[in-house]
Amino acid sequence: MFSAGAESLLHQAREIQDEELKKFCSRICKLLQAEDLGPDTLDSLQRLFLIISATKYSRRLEKTCVDLLQATLGLPACPEQLQVLCAAILREMSPSDSLSLAWDHTQNSRQLSLVASVLLAQGDRNEEVRAVGQGVLRALESRQPEGPSLRHLLPVMAKVVVLSPGTLQEDQATLLSKRLVDWLRYASLQQGLPHSGGFFSTPRARQPGPVTEVDGAVATDFFTVLSSGHRFTDDQWLNVQAFSMLRAWLLHSGPEGPGTLDTDDRSEQEGSTLSVISATSSAGRLLPPRERLREVAFEYCQRLIEQSNRRALRKGDSDLQKACLVEAVLVLDVLCRQDPSFLYRSLSCLKALHGRVRGDPASVRVLLPLAHFFLSHGEAAAVDSEAVYQHLFTRIPVEQFHSPMLAFEFIQFCRDNLHLFSGHLSTLRLSFPNLFKFLAWNSPPLTSEFVALLPALVDAGTALEMLHALLDLPCLTAVLDLQLRLAPLHQLLQPMAGCARVAQCAQAVPTLLQAFFSAVTQVADGSLINQLALLLLGRSDSLYPAPGYAAGVHSVLSSQFLALCTLKPSLVVELARDLLEFLGSVNGLCSRASLVTSVVWAIGEYLSVTYDRRCTVEQINKFFEALEALLFEVTQCRPSAALPRCPPQVVTVLMTTLTKLASRSQDLIPRASLLLSKMRTLAHSPATSSTHSEEGAEAIRTRATELLTLLKMPSVAQFVLTPSTEVCSPRYHRDANTALPLALRTVSRLVEREAGLMPG
Repeated sequence: MFSAGAESLLHQAREIQDEELKKFCSRICKLLQAEDLGPDTLDSLQRLFLIISATKYSRRLEKTCVDLLQATLGLPACPEQLQVLCAAILREMSPSDSLSLAWDHTQNSRQLSLVASVLLAQGDRNEEVRAVGQGVLRALESRQPEGPSLRHLLPVMAKVVVLSPGTLQEDQATLLSKRLVDWLRYASLQQGLPHSGGFFSTPRARQPGPVTEVDGAVATDFFTVLSSGHRFTDDQWLNVQAFSMLRAWLLHSGPEGPGTLDTDDRSEQEGSTLSVISATSSAGRLLPPRERLREVAFEYCQRLIEQSNRRALRKGDSDLQKACLVEAVLVLDVLCRQDPSFLYRSLSCLKALHGRVRGDPASVRVLLPLAHFFLSHGEAAAVDSEAVYQHLFTRIPVEQFHSPMLAFEFIQFCRDNLHLFSGHLSTLRLSFPNLFKFLAWNSPPLTSEFVALLPALVDAGTALEMLHALLDLPCLTAVLDLQLRLAPLHQLLQPMAGCARVAQCAQAVPTLLQAFFSAVTQVADGSLINQLALLLLGRSDSLYPAPGYAAGVHSVLSSQFLALCTLKPSLVVELARDLLEFLGSVNGLCSRASLVTSVVWAIGEYLSVTYDRRCTVEQINKFFEALEALLFEVTQCRPSAALPRCPPQVVTVLMTTLTKLASRSQDLIPRASLLLSKMRTLAHSPATSSTHSEEGAEAIRTRATELLTLLKMPSVAQFVLTPSTEVCSPRYHRDANTALPLALRTVSRLVEREAGLMPG
């Protein structure tokens, strides 16, 4: 989307009529014929470029104007910015019979690259592509690899290779392969020299420093496109440009030429070769130029993958890491298709890369070339194809539908790899609702892509549902738009909360939840129990506002959270960070009082080395601080009544859990005792009567007194509040001669005596 100012300029440019354009071109002709090509010329050429590029159809320029643009492009002393604009305008006019640029008469390398860009935009008229390619090759043959002119000509050579792969002869292709090896592997590791600093510059200040990695460390391996520096040398620029054209050149110069091996033949070749790969190595023998280039390309891609593990200091470098990963995987795919020995050497790092990026939303674009690599190499890659499909077609469209670049690349991936899906085509077809999310959000640019993809998605099983989905596509777009605005569905449906049928359904949900948890706890493993607990916490404040619905659901969720903790007591330690986040806010506390009470009780019960040896004093201290802050929040009497009244059960459970934690980390006992004293005093204050009933205040007062008495005897407190496993066994509760009943009777007498000494 353009800004309002840009849209206005584009609209004006499109509205200019031919007569106005003719007058404007006459003015530009006068400016180009002047001796001084000043700011007015630059401004006019910028306007002309905007006019001819703003419309879908070609604008016709007067021949005089075209000739002057070509002449200006060829002037040796012309400012570079003007030459760039002249070349851009001439490219917009291509193909055109009125262009007559001469490649052979241009000597400056920068001008050569601009002239070549115009000639290549013409298409292969009069074999111009071949002529440009031969001209660049002559420059390659006549200059050393570090020659500065090649920096401007190498991108032209890359374009020639793509447009006309047969342009180069065998000896020329060998020469280019040798040059690419030099640029890719042997670029300088020192930064380029800075420009002269003038009178006050010193020789020491002008000394170049070493090239660094993206994380700031000094580079110790060879230079790549991910190496950083303030200034680059010419051979470093050539390194970057060589990598940008590497994949196209490998495809052109491979053993089978621009084509690729058949999938079945390739799989057979890979399988038969892998058994002897470890016995052969190319490192110890002198390789022909093309094989040497493939070996260097492999090392370069491996280095890029290693560099992508580093934490970039700048966002631009982080984005560059992901782009380089995409290209590196694509290059490795080409190498493995041309020489199966590279497959064995690539698999371990690519599998590790896949495991690293599949959970990173920022790296999702890297997954597409990785998936293509694993799928295209079949059984030889030893990868679970079904898992790759499921991850691609479920999570990515749902989470990343709003990325236009990813949407195009994803649908292009589906189209290009239809032949690889083979037996898994049903997975692709059943995933069409997710693919339609890309279409709904990016429909104008993706329409033609989907028109080409739809025949592969339609079968007898999906036809009816797909027709419904197509008819409802605008509705899907509206839903996705609401989703990106953080507009909850519950909020949109709130007017229907009072509907009788909705109320009846709401009454049935708690019963169904009880049945669900009774069933799921029979089959749940440790991982699923953790996920269920997180879901309970996350959904507790995200329920449909039907009358009485939240209270009924919270009652079930609170009891089931405790049941999950009973099944897996280590849950509290494993989900410590999530539980701390849950306790970090009192929003909606009163509506979730039962669940909050259960969570707080579970923390006091299970945050102990008795249940999990991984429990640390640091964790206990963090939970104590979080619960202390929560207790402070819920017991403040605010005249504004911004905080709803908190049930006394929450307060008493908070005090009990804080006391339990203090008994396990005895440095906390003074803080806990002070807190309990304040709570006992607060329960006597008149302000408490406005927050809690008399029974509630009495419960808080009594619990605070009991817990204070226990903390005065830390060993007894730990014995009572954190009993060992043996103490929890039934024998200690049935046998009157064992230690627990005796200890409880002793503590009770002490508590009663302490309470009798206190003022009423």
